[in-house]
Amino acid sequence: MNTIPDLTRAVIDVEAGAHVSAICFLQSTGAFCLGDGAVVLVRDAARHRVGAHPDGSILCAASDGERLVTGGDDGRVVVTGADGSTREFAASGGTWIDALALHHEGGIAWSAGRNVTARDRKGREKRFQAPSSARGLAFAPKGYRLAVAHYNGVSLWFPNLEKEPDPLEWKGSHLDVTWSPDGRFVVTSMQENALHGWRLAPDRGHMRMSGYAAKPRSLSWSADGEMLATSGADAVIAWPFDSKEGPTGKAPREFGVRAARVTRVACHPQMPICAAGYEDGCVLMIRISDGSELLVRPAVKGSPITALGWDPAGKLLGFGAADGAAGILPLP
Repeated sequence: MNTIPDLTRAVIDVEAGAHVSAICFLQSTGAFCLGDGAVVLVRDAARHRVGAHPDGSILCAASDGERLVTGGDDGRVVVTGADGSTREFAASGGTWIDALALHHEGGIAWSAGRNVTARDRKGREKRFQAPSSARGLAFAPKGYRLAVAHYNGVSLWFPNLEKEPDPLEWKGSHLDVTWSPDGRFVVTSMQENALHGWRLAPDRGHMRMSGYAAKPRSLSWSADGEMLATSGADAVIAWPFDSKEGPTGKAPREFGVRAARVTRVACHPQMPICAAGYEDGCVLMIRISDGSELLVRPAVKGSPITALGWDPAGKLLGFGAADGAAGILPLP
């Protein structure tokens, strides 16, 4: 018998109708990005379906709370607003858009194959060709600097400076990339079921985080920036970044242990809470301090969680699954 406190009755069900590849929020409007190229906008009882990529699938998405930016296998970058307006922002000529990143001052970066483009808020555009396909992009928390993940490492690129990108090297295929909120660390997920990190100061030291059963493709920083929560195991694996050495020589914390693999993680933007989605369809909300759990969605056969995210205020938790099932949990 399940004794976890249950929030499932408070969930607003959303029938997305296709594989949910990402969930973002435009303030209090949920934006469910789908494998059939559509975006379903949900606000209270209202539903609106937008054909953002009518000739393709949405592969990646990012939001700054005001606009949703999506990249598709149609080679287009599209901006969608909470009002349902949509416009093409850029096109690659047909090459898939593999990754997107938004800058806090309005810039947008995207990758198509080896080609990485950054456009600032004034419309100035710069391009950089990565050593191999650029799989992950992330802007630094301060300044206009972009981390580009590719084979054998990461390139740190200043789009507005006429200088070669600064390489962070480590053999292997690097997929997703993230900066720590304080800008001291860069971390990537890797093809071989591991994370790799670099301490940017003072020594460019390496941090190897391994032991996963699957690729840790979902990464989320805690609200205080001192912990990196990750998917890829039968629990949320949370690495400590509260010292200058990062997780070097330290074991990670584990919480949300279940007989199913974690597929998505999303830390609350303000409180020490982490949401976790599992391959069996379950969604939990977990208090980081003691591991206390709240059930958001029970396990549903054939409905693995593929998307998870909070609104900017931390009042709404959205989730989506591979079979098109989705929902939003409003918090008081």
